[in-house]
Amino acid sequence: MFHVGGARSALFNWAVAKQQGGTFVLRIEDTDASRNQPEWVDGILSAMESLGIRQDDPAFEGPYYQSENAGIQKEAAQRLYAEGKAYYCDCTRDDVVARTGNQQTGYDGFCRDRGLEYAEGRALRFRTPDEGETRVVDLIRGNPTFPNANLEDFVIARGNGSPVFLLANVVDDIDETITLVMRAEEHLPNTPKQQLLWEALGATPPQWAHMPVIVNEKRQKLSKRRDKVALEDYFADGILPDAMVNYLMLLGWAPGNDEEILPFDELVRRFRVEDINSSSAFFDVKKLTAFNGEYIRAMGVEDFAAACAPWLQAPAAPWTPEQFDQKVFDAVAPLAHSRVAVLSEITDNVDFLFLDEPIVDEDSWNKAMKAGAAELLTDARAALADAAWDAETLKDTVARVGEAHGLKLGKAQAPVRVAVTGRRVGLPLFESLEVLGRERTLARIDVALDRLAAGSGAGSDGGSDSGEGSAAQ
Repeated sequence: MFHVGGARSALFNWAVAKQQGGTFVLRIEDTDASRNQPEWVDGILSAMESLGIRQDDPAFEGPYYQSENAGIQKEAAQRLYAEGKAYYCDCTRDDVVARTGNQQTGYDGFCRDRGLEYAEGRALRFRTPDEGETRVVDLIRGNPTFPNANLEDFVIARGNGSPVFLLANVVDDIDETITLVMRAEEHLPNTPKQQLLWEALGATPPQWAHMPVIVNEKRQKLSKRRDKVALEDYFADGILPDAMVNYLMLLGWAPGNDEEILPFDELVRRFRVEDINSSSAFFDVKKLTAFNGEYIRAMGVEDFAAACAPWLQAPAAPWTPEQFDQKVFDAVAPLAHSRVAVLSEITDNVDFLFLDEPIVDEDSWNKAMKAGAAELLTDARAALADAAWDAETLKDTVARVGEAHGLKLGKAQAPVRVAVTGRRVGLPLFESLEVLGRERTLARIDVALDRLAAGSGAGSDGGSDSGEGSAAQ
């Protein structure tokens, strides 16, 4: 599954490539066989395509595979050894601890001048300069410097001769002429080591840009063990790709002028790596949902109805294919269009139209069926039985019944809404009744009256339920 942090990284890189006429390079770092499956690569490509990062775009290159460069990676390691910039080491971790007496210390340089040659089991270490410092050009974090004395002689090839990630990454970047590396800030500690390797191999280091970490509402780094982080999961909930792209582009960067809802082309035009904030970025699911609602409302009704299709079928829908009526849904789609924030909400909004009986939310029942609800429902049923069946007449009818009971429309319609739809909040009630039809509406009111008569939920506190009117209109 594609992490939203990886999606943000990809989009920022894609924005730079599109803006500056550059090339976005996708490299699959597949040297760890346990983390390398062809279907996972397909998942990466599919997720990127959903974000608009398409393989058929001239700005896209790849996917390249790190394993295909094993030959030149090994050559680079041997070149560094031949030039005296690396040396072989046969020390184990226990050896280092025994010499230093410290479990936390790094490598102590014991093999630097032993002149060991290659043998099975001997790692190749980079000879880090003893003095001076390594300065990293970082477009987001200024130009951090790292004292070389604090950088141990790090391993660049394993005991079997295979290059480790640090070296492989640098060799691949050089081979692919990478000029900007924009990635998450947790990679910053590796950067001085990589910069030293670039310089040791005689190449000009790229510009670096380490993006802020993405955190949850508790300001903890997003974790797949604790948080919802998979891009695919958000799409499965009904987040639109364009809304997700817009939102991710604002995680750590802003286009200015307090504008937020903008098409990707405009975001690309305004994007500046130097303007990315170095502070952590809060992944606010509520704000993402609000963005999505804006994008849904900007859709045409026909496009909205088509986009809802996956949630109107099994397994998302609680009704059978035979119960679903496309014409009925098309009739209420304009009503749902302005109320749904994520597409998956459409199921709960329209289920009462297709199920034989509504799914009753017990909290809604208890709040709507106060003392006097049975009497109001009885009178409403009688009035609705003889009313013309159009939304305006139905509204006026329930309003008159409510007035006779000393209630405004918002209070009067609450028991009717729950009896018919099962919930206190949903699509406009009277337009929904018009679509549902007289026979089914009256039958559901009868069921509610039977339940009230049986003493199953008729409240006696008579308390007010503020906000009902605004939710039900």
